[in-house]
Amino acid sequence: MSLVEFLILLVIAGICGSVAQALAGYSRGGCLVSVAVGLVGALVGSWVARSLGLPELLQIRLGGGTFPILWSIIGGALFVAALGLLTARRPAG
Repeated sequence: MSLVEFLILLVIAGICGSVAQALAGYSRGGCLVSVAVGLVGALVGSWVARSLGLPELLQIRLGGGTFPILWSIIGGALFVAALGLLTARRPAG
């Protein structure tokens, strides 16, 4: 994978992470957090899809590999929602 392909992958992961954060309604951090959410979402979403026997939809081929767009967004939303539940602020009292 070349440097340009890697940068394109990071941009796509950032967009998927931003969409996932918007769907979950929980947004912390900036661009780097969105990229991390997109990459973790791709792992979580692909794992869930394989576990349920669902097909890979909306993939992008880069450098001989593929990046699952749809499962990245779904997995990222699940990941961000779980983080939101774990780090929810509780009222003082």
